[in-house]
This record gives sequence, C-alpha cells and structure tokens, in this order.
Amino acid sequence: MDIKQISEMVDNLVNDTTIPKNIRKALSEAKSRLDSNEEKSVKISAAIYLIESITEDINMPAHARTQIWSIIGALEEMNERT
Repeated sequence: MDIKQISEMVDNLVNDTTIPKNIRKALSEAKSRLDSNEEKSVKISAAIYLIESITEDINMPAHARTQIWSIIGALEEMNERT
C-alpha cells in the first residue's frame, strides 16, 4: 500500500457523515500531512500521531474504528520500510 491509497482511505472517512465532526477534522488534518511535500517519514509520523489521538473517542462508530486501525497499521508498516 502506498501513501496515495492510504490518503484515499482517510478521505473516505472524512466524507462519511456518520462520523463525528471532531474525528473527521483530525482525519482531514492527517490527510493534509500525508499529501504534503514533507519528507516521507515526517509526514507518516505526523499522520499517525494525529490519527492515534482520536482512536479512543467514545463517539466513534465501530466501522470507522476498524478502518482507522487499518490505516494506522498501514502507515506504521510504511514507516518501518523508510
């Protein structure tokens, strides 16, 4: 999986109106970091940090939580390879 695919996964969650606004905002910020021109390891680490900050939100729907953990896993795997 590459950054573009992960960014698209995040984008799908950002556009999901069943997800609370604060969670979508954090995901949107993470997507902005992934799409930035920063060094690859920096933008991946920043995105992981932003996404992990919302993983324990009690208002998060179960389907979103599953997708978010998949995204974090893919980002961590990518970060290990860089």
